[in-house]
Amino acid sequence: MLDTQTLFIFVFISVLLFDFTNGFHDTADMVATSIAAHTIRPSVAIFVVALFTFLGPIIAGVAVADTVGTFVDIKTVDKAVAQSVVIGALFAAISYNISTWYFGLPSSTSNSLAGGLVGAGLMGIGSSHINWGIEALLNGKLDGLMKVISGLFISPIFAFITGFIVLKLFLYLFKRLTIKVEPIFIFSQYFGIAWLGFTHGANDAQKGMAIIGMMLLAIGKTQVFEIPMWVILSCTSAITLGTIFGGWSIIKTLGFKIYKIRLLDSVANMFSAALVNSIATIIGAPTSTTQVVTSSLLGNGAARNPRRTQWNVANKIIKAWIFNIPISMALGSLYTYLLLKVL
Repeated sequence: MLDTQTLFIFVFISVLLFDFTNGFHDTADMVATSIAAHTIRPSVAIFVVALFTFLGPIIAGVAVADTVGTFVDIKTVDKAVAQSVVIGALFAAISYNISTWYFGLPSSTSNSLAGGLVGAGLMGIGSSHINWGIEALLNGKLDGLMKVISGLFISPIFAFITGFIVLKLFLYLFKRLTIKVEPIFIFSQYFGIAWLGFTHGANDAQKGMAIIGMMLLAIGKTQVFEIPMWVILSCTSAITLGTIFGGWSIIKTLGFKIYKIRLLDSVANMFSAALVNSIATIIGAPTSTTQVVTSSLLGNGAARNPRRTQWNVANKIIKAWIFNIPISMALGSLYTYLLLKVL
């Protein structure tokens, strides 16, 4: 039996690990196309994306954290049970993150955490404490789990369509340009990486903040769900460190195995993904930068030449996404069950 202070420190460190693995995963997605296009040095691309990942949550606010941290209601629950739910969900997300990183698959840390929270909530406190958001949806509003699902599942479809349209538009507008204008597009890559890094920090970094906010509520340090500034700074620092160290096996998958990426493809990919992430962050819907960037790249490939796009690689990625939520739910339930026996 651990005291609440020790438990909180344990969770806090675990969240920083989660955010680190999140950044580790997503660096690959954000810089893969620029590296594959051979136009920006990897070290420079990673520095730019890390800097703007750090700035994202500080400037953009915590609307996504509010969405993720409140759709499972732990305010009126016994402290030990609430703590078990939060820790079980976190462990589920970390476990799935590490497993998919090991196999070089660009899975979604956001899906892992959402699935872990649902599984842990169902096991620990029952469905009545989960805001499914169905009633709000029937009234034309997004709330609770439906808001989470809309961000995580609609954003890849939107990203694919956006990636297709943007590259088609680029190919049409710039078909007569010569190699003399290449420096302009290389410069635009820096802007694209910065924008994508900013939206990554503004959206993805907030999931870890949500867990710490829930844990502060679970141990009685706060009476309502809120995110203190020290939590924001801690989480954005952890995800930035993960971004700096990057996942090179995933860079190989996205940058070199889907289709041959050119400079114009890289610019289109980054702008498409950043646009989708920005829209989702504004409405407070969580996204997976991994899913958004990969889906956008598949849309780019379909626009460029669908017959030369390696859809078998995409098939493997999609299978990893399909299994993400149910496996994370199962892990969240399992970890919560075991924790209820201990706490």
